[in-house]
Amino acid sequence: MHIRFSAAFVIVVITSVVSAGLRADPAEPAKPPEPPKQAEPVRPAAPAKADPPSVTVISSDDARGVLGREVRSAADEDMGRIVDIVVDKDGKPRAAIIDFGGFLGVGSRKIAVDWAALKFAAIARKEDKISLGLTRDQVRAAPEYKDDQLVVVLGASGKLSPLEFGPEK
Repeated sequence: MHIRFSAAFVIVVITSVVSAGLRADPAEPAKPPEPPKQAEPVRPAAPAKADPPSVTVISSDDARGVLGREVRSAADEDMGRIVDIVVDKDGKPRAAIIDFGGFLGVGSRKIAVDWAALKFAAIARKEDKISLGLTRDQVRAAPEYKDDQLVVVLGASGKLSPLEFGPEK
């Protein structure tokens, strides 16, 4: 019986080897495994349709640009022209930069005056003047405004307050 068991074992082993060989076709080369499929590129979503911008119509009697406008003192002295406007981080005007003094641009200097010191009584025409609640001597004594430096703003009421430009949030 021992011989029969060994012969039966040999027959089972030979049968499994032969059947495995019959399953593989020697004429066909072995196929390499397929590479993993790459994910398709993600396409950005179409931009959302934005609402159309709002439109506001302002009458020329109600608003006018101020750059280049002449500034006069309460005593009707020539104080110069507005050449720039300083705004705070919220976009509200804090000071007007006036090109003050000199003759035909020679010897003039820029002075920052508090926005509240300016009076816009009549603005319907470009020729209408802007008045400043400071005297010529007060403006003459003010420090000069320079870009990218601390702004010293001359106020009409004597009240001084720093521009709060702390770290961005």
